[in-house]
Amino acid sequence: MTTVPDPPAPRATYRHGDLRRALLAAGIELARDGGPEAVVLREATRRAGVVPNAAYRHFANRDALLQAVRAAALSELASAIERELAGLRRRRDPVQAARDRLRAIGTAYVHYAQAEPGLFRTAFSASDRQPTDPDPEMAGGSGLNPFQLLGAVLDQMVAVGALPPTRRPGAEYLAWSSVHGLAMLLIDGPLQTMSAAESGPVVQALLSMVERGLA
Repeated sequence: MTTVPDPPAPRATYRHGDLRRALLAAGIELARDGGPEAVVLREATRRAGVVPNAAYRHFANRDALLQAVRAAALSELASAIERELAGLRRRRDPVQAARDRLRAIGTAYVHYAQAEPGLFRTAFSASDRQPTDPDPEMAGGSGLNPFQLLGAVLDQMVAVGALPPTRRPGAEYLAWSSVHGLAMLLIDGPLQTMSAAESGPVVQALLSMVERGLA
């Protein structure tokens, strides 16, 4: 009896630009599951259903794909921060409103790290393109990336008298490093065994400390 081989799986076809989006989507899922080390161009092409050589007109190498995924992760983080800001209740007191916005940024930052640890690690993996760079690929719907959103709130705090102008220079680095450090302890360090209920008060206590330190 002659065995008839299975027909080859149909190969996906893409219009111009679609393949890049498909490869980027595959790279994002790889990062979500395994962080920056999991972003491999050959695996992304396999998931997209194309031969590896087809990727090179869109991504010259693995690092190019990783940097695109990294930018997409930062954009997702910016969008998460924007959603947290949009959900704040209105305050008549402009000082308290500005402080609420600072706290919302820190809260969203840590929550994103806990919800998407693989993408969070990828967002802050080594790169020549820093989160401080004004790159639209790293931005949310407002056109600002996470670092710019923080800077805008700090500027607002100065404008309403919640932050002395003399303390403004470099304040974003102090706030960012404090919150980022806690986020890393929660996803990769000794605090990763904490439940959300346990970590919530710790996050808010740190944000209070940051706020007092800036004032």
